[in-house]
Amino acid sequence: MTIKQMSLTLRIAAVYNILWGAWVVLFPNHFFELVGMEYPVHPMIWQGMGMVIGVYGLGYWWAAHDPLTHWPIVAVGFLGKIFGPAGFFVNYASGAVPFEFIYTLFTNDFIWWIPFFLILKRANQEKKIKWI
Repeated sequence: MTIKQMSLTLRIAAVYNILWGAWVVLFPNHFFELVGMEYPVHPMIWQGMGMVIGVYGLGYWWAAHDPLTHWPIVAVGFLGKIFGPAGFFVNYASGAVPFEFIYTLFTNDFIWWIPFFLILKRANQEKKIKWI
């Protein structure tokens, strides 16, 4: 993956995250209407998640200026994209969340696994990242 491709990927991720975050904050019940789930009892928690996702978008935008130098922002995003689905599957298995919630994972997490991994791999090769 070239630096240009990394920057483009991060800019697309930024725009997506900012738009998704704004959608969730401004229209907290809309996702639940679309997938036929009950509305959340405390929409403020869902809106808080939207705010966090939107802020990640700002980080991705800034990281796009120099992805290899700003690899920690990509790493934090990548970890969220791993732990979010892991949390879903644990909660789904315990019956705490309906299966329909998986729809958020496709565009918020799964599609970013490979490009974010490739950015981190390249940063590790060129910057000799000290992970711990």
